[in-house]
Amino acid sequence: MSRPVPSVRPIAVTADDRLLDDLIRLAAASGVSLDVAPDAGMARRAWTSAPLVLLGADLVGDLARASPPRRHDVLVVGHAVDQRSLWEGAVEVGAEQVLQLPEAEQALVHRIADAVEGAGREAVTVCVLGGRGGAGASTLAAALAVTAARQGRGSLLVDGDPLGGGIELVLGGEDCVGMRWPELVATEGRVSAGALRSALPRVEELVVLSWDRGDLLTIPRAAMRAVLGAAGRGGDLVVVDLPRHVDEATEEALALCTTALMVVPAEVRAVAAASRVRSAVTAIASDLRVVVRGPSPAGLDGRVVAAALELPLAGELDPEPRLDVMLERGEAPARRGKGPLATLCLDLLGQLGVVAARESGTAA
Repeated sequence: MSRPVPSVRPIAVTADDRLLDDLIRLAAASGVSLDVAPDAGMARRAWTSAPLVLLGADLVGDLARASPPRRHDVLVVGHAVDQRSLWEGAVEVGAEQVLQLPEAEQALVHRIADAVEGAGREAVTVCVLGGRGGAGASTLAAALAVTAARQGRGSLLVDGDPLGGGIELVLGGEDCVGMRWPELVATEGRVSAGALRSALPRVEELVVLSWDRGDLLTIPRAAMRAVLGAAGRGGDLVVVDLPRHVDEATEEALALCTTALMVVPAEVRAVAAASRVRSAVTAIASDLRVVVRGPSPAGLDGRVVAAALELPLAGELDPEPRLDVMLERGEAPARRGKGPLATLCLDLLGQLGVVAARESGTAA
């Protein structure tokens, strides 16, 4: 006897047409299609393979009598349900919750999407900003995302600086087809991770969200929250290039990020400027580290700069030969995997757990 083919879709177990219509509608809002089992026999055959079981209140008793094997991610769903009368059957089938519609619709949309996209897998989100203008934050942000993609990690680069000129220019990807920020500023709430990644431009293996050449200069807080929420589901790394001034979108990104990196040239005036940025960022971000860029005219090293800013030193960046020429030609930074910038990025990715210590050269 052949084994059933595992399902990658949640299954709705109900003979209630009204409930089924609602479940299909909510699944569509999550960007997901449902398999349907109208009776206990059909449900039992797909019971262990579906990522999520939505068990209609009308069939709880039938399923309990069928004694399906215990599993996680079983929800009992119905209209105007009496939770006390359903609870005994729900316990017998191993359901974790009894949900009543329409009150639980939003929660159900999230659970359906999580079941397909993987609720447990969250990308590391890194915000990169300069301690002063021209510090090289956009270059480091792009190089981090490029390096992660070269290592086979799911990497997404977000340009959060409307006045930065467009980070896709740093990558040589301005002609790539896909959505830019102006088409996403009205976005709110839950966004499908797969749909977002499919809609955005791709420069080789790197997914990028940048700007067009229009007049839009702001990102609403809700749009940044929705985009980063979707970007963080199912990938390995999200890098956000941010401006030094903290607007509402920058504030949202800093609040959501795993780590923030501030790039500071090893210069006395740059350290003085960076101290102001530090004050604004540390009020929001839970983990701010400094990357010090050389050379230093006054002989400052990374430890001195980090101590002056009272921040952990994430790394030091030595001068990269011909980096300005490569960027002008549209060659993505760290694309070749060689040089001081690529070495620093591998080390940073090792610190963040995006690559293993042996890949990055970081001591375990």
